[in-house]
Amino acid sequence: MSHMLTHAELAALTSSLSNDARVLYMLGLRPNANSATTTSAPIDYKALLVLLNGDDKDTPYQRGRQINSLLRQLEQNGLVALPDAVDLAHSVNGKILLLPLISETQNSFSALHKSHFSMSASWQPNASLFKEMAQLLGIIDAEYDNNDIGEFIAYWLGRPSTVFSEFQWTQKFAYNIKRKRLASGYEPVRKVGNQHVKVAAGIEADDNARKLVEKYATSSKKS
Repeated sequence: MSHMLTHAELAALTSSLSNDARVLYMLGLRPNANSATTTSAPIDYKALLVLLNGDDKDTPYQRGRQINSLLRQLEQNGLVALPDAVDLAHSVNGKILLLPLISETQNSFSALHKSHFSMSASWQPNASLFKEMAQLLGIIDAEYDNNDIGEFIAYWLGRPSTVFSEFQWTQKFAYNIKRKRLASGYEPVRKVGNQHVKVAAGIEADDNARKLVEKYATSSKKS
């Protein structure tokens, strides 16, 4: 495990972030992170509250949700990613987070943190970064099409004051695809874990699906 910050981390940490969020990342998350797996140690609210309060007698940080608010800042800047089944709307005490920028392979994406812009009609996700984020977030079906991009663009064009880096935009797109895969309204052919997955032509049906088809075929013959 290396504690030396990568170029991508430095670029993200010097962007728009509160100092408390920087302290949380650099002293609370980074020292015990595993650079090989890009995972944090289990989140310990009690220890992080002590760290953030320091010698401030007013103890401004008293609740886990305040830490979650700082984690959300780090997430928006690409420093933290949430694995499947982890939600900052709920307690993450004891949960393991992802620190995608600690991997040396992420250095190739450091330039994506340097320019910030609002959404445009011609925007496209960075394909290489999306692939990396899909793997980190556990997205099983990582295929997307122009409709997925168009919906994402249309949503953010309605919020022209929102400005993010190219890294952040692609990361948000990856989260959007993940939400679609988890949504009950998504139309899959099969389900893997708790994600809905489109099955491309030619993929063999699983045993349950095959039995269902056989049962339907038999019923149809009888009727």
